[in-house]
Amino acid sequence: MRAALFQLSSGDDPAANLDTVRGMMDAAHAQGARFMLTPEVTNCVSASRDRQNAVLALEADDATLAGLRDKAASLGIWLLIGSLALKTGDADGRFANRSFLIGPDGTIRARYDKIHMFDVDVTPEETYRESAGFRPGSRAVTTETDFGTIGMSVCYDIRFPHLYQALAKAGATILTVPAAFSPVTGAAHWHSLLRARAIETGCYVLAPAQTGEHPKTTGKQRRTYGHSLAVSPWGEVLVDAGDAPGFHIVDLDATLVAEARRKVPSLTHVRPFDGP
Repeated sequence: MRAALFQLSSGDDPAANLDTVRGMMDAAHAQGARFMLTPEVTNCVSASRDRQNAVLALEADDATLAGLRDKAASLGIWLLIGSLALKTGDADGRFANRSFLIGPDGTIRARYDKIHMFDVDVTPEETYRESAGFRPGSRAVTTETDFGTIGMSVCYDIRFPHLYQALAKAGATILTVPAAFSPVTGAAHWHSLLRARAIETGCYVLAPAQTGEHPKTTGKQRRTYGHSLAVSPWGEVLVDAGDAPGFHIVDLDATLVAEARRKVPSLTHVRPFDGP
């Protein structure tokens, strides 16, 4: 299966972001990609709660989701929408950070709400409280495709290896990690975390990312790390997109999953233990 990882600098205008993604889909399709992946918050990167409230929608009304479903169907491809920021109707006003797998017929094959919220103090100038604006999910998700079983996750989830072991033990052969990673933590940890999750599970890890300085109409400036990665089941970096927007092609070979797990069958060696 030929996959394409999209690296975006999404701004806070969902319509403009949708146009960018659809153009990339056409270009990736022309290069033979039949599985395409977009980053976290494909529809809107914004640090302004007021701006989010003004431009975001419920899932049923979201123009980005509808537009990308139509585009996937017209091209006949699988599409991982890394995530969309969506209104939920919750009393506290928090949004969902929701990843979607779209089939070649445009139907939604799976949904996953990001479980782990990025509440951190990276530096005095760079602090995040994702849980103030987004509600966490509570359910891990795998889904079958005609080229493998996908285990879904989003960004900060990558720091919680038990999630990926559970996905792999449930049958996942491809782990998706769409992200909008901080430049500071990205430079320190991104490559190591993604390679570790591939090595531990014997899965492909596909991590399309947001990058650079994000266009805004209001609110604090957002910057992200980029470096969309594709990692083999043996832990080799197959694609590193650097920091420029665009898309990158990688060919997935399902036999490499079985080969890596035959060499080091660690998933079958997990044992219960007492303590500490």
